[in-house]
Amino acid sequence: MHLPVLLQESVELMNIRVGGTYIDGTLGGGGHAEAMLERMGPAGRLLGTDRDAEAIARVKIRLAPFLGQCMLAQGNYADMSEMAHRHGIDAVDGILLDIGMSSFQLDDARRGFSFQHDGPLDMRMDGNDTQTAADLVNTLDAAALADILWEFGEERSSRRIARRLVEERERQPFTRTAQLADIVERVKGGRRGKTHPATQTFQALRIALNDELGSLDRGLRAGMALLAPGGRMAVITFHSMEDRRVKQFFARHVGRMEALQEGGQRWLGEEPRARWITRKPVTPSKEEMQNNPRARSAKLRVIERLSNGA
Repeated sequence: MHLPVLLQESVELMNIRVGGTYIDGTLGGGGHAEAMLERMGPAGRLLGTDRDAEAIARVKIRLAPFLGQCMLAQGNYADMSEMAHRHGIDAVDGILLDIGMSSFQLDDARRGFSFQHDGPLDMRMDGNDTQTAADLVNTLDAAALADILWEFGEERSSRRIARRLVEERERQPFTRTAQLADIVERVKGGRRGKTHPATQTFQALRIALNDELGSLDRGLRAGMALLAPGGRMAVITFHSMEDRRVKQFFARHVGRMEALQEGGQRWLGEEPRARWITRKPVTPSKEEMQNNPRARSAKLRVIERLSNGA
């Protein structure tokens, strides 16, 4: 079962109004979308998107009572502007992005996202994409693999792991998640503590394969452009690379005042202007982390777009 992370906090801070228009760009299990629809009432509209066709099929069943006011579309939230315009939406009152993996994806061995269950070394969020994680591991040279592991997984053993992967694939191409996890574990000298040695490698390959950070950058820009004045954007991230990008993007739109030598001051920042709703990230309560350990690294940040000329 997929438990929506920071559900009450995100919905409360979005300040959802009755009859408003909203986007859930990462539907996952549909928990956030359901809570948003309940708050906006029958006059509200929701555009829900997800790269995963299986997520759309699941959520369509969960949100059956709301389908008259809910539009579901498979696609990357980075392209939310195009998807919104196709559904006749030019501006919205709020946007929610939950950048984490869903439990459905992690627990399904067929998807290849986790080393906990042996399965095909796939990791595609969109099954229509042609390239898999196995393609990356079996074709990239050692330098390119090491760069991916370091940049997207912050893996300190990136070069040693990359060299070993290139050596091993000459004997037998990588096709299974357990095969990859075993090699990485041996390179790093076995498990120490609770974290599996292959955690960062799997994260790095998944992020690189699905261009997750590029999608986040494009999605933030698209979302800010779609927000109506007074509209809010809420983003839930699960590791420092994502959170840093969100924080810096939001800060640029909040801007700052700079004193001028000749007197007075001017605003420095990017348009459209925004204000902080959460100056510091909101994190899960102890109770939520006990009920859902996968929520422990989650961080929620929210901003509100200001009126033009504010």
